Amino acid sequence: MRVIVAGAGKLLYYLARQFASKGYQITLVVSDAAEAQALCRRVKALVLHGDGSDPHVLEEAGARTADVVLALASKDQDNLAICQIAHKMFHVPRTVALVNDPQNEDVFHKLGVSVAFSATQIIARILEERAGFEDIASLMPLAGGRVTISEIALREDAPAADRTLRDLALPQGALVGGILRDGHVIVPRGDTSLRGGDRLIIISGPDCYDRVLRLITGEET
Repeated sequence: MRVIVAGAGKLLYYLARQFASKGYQITLVVSDAAEAQALCRRVKALVLHGDGSDPHVLEEAGARTADVVLALASKDQDNLAICQIAHKMFHVPRTVALVNDPQNEDVFHKLGVSVAFSATQIIARILEERAGFEDIASLMPLAGGRVTISEIALREDAPAADRTLRDLALPQGALVGGILRDGHVIVPRGDTSLRGGDRLIIISGPDCYDRVLRLITGEET
């Protein structure tokens, strides 16, 4: 996989090191000359000193043959410009951008960035879920936040306990993808009855996630 990473800071360094360990072909575009020199010595990657939002720099970095362009600059407008140039001018199939201001995340999605992620939003969501719902073991947003996978422990007194999935009538856009019971994985059907102690793998869209939680746990978000 050919990956271009434009930006600065420790996140760029750690990601480059991770990608290198997986055998990716990496090009780093770094605006700070001293940082670029340091990365040349520390990372197995081609390092260019330049502005990632400059089309000439992106072309020199190999944007015409890149599989992914990842923008990690400290300014959202720079990350948006990098992704849009990569996609529109060089037809890079996948662009990924760090969104520093969480309020800009929707804008990135609307303007065609393949994946826009906000570290602030991710951390806040994890803290909220952990603080409010100990029964929720994990929460993983996918497809730019349009799908969420969560693992929910079913209490003995939960509304969904001792009911079949058919009776539960989950909303459209949500399903129980698997049940972990007594160390075994069950692929559920409509007549599968849920039990206290089950751990349910829930796949849902964000618009119906709250309703699913209420049906299964009785909790309000």
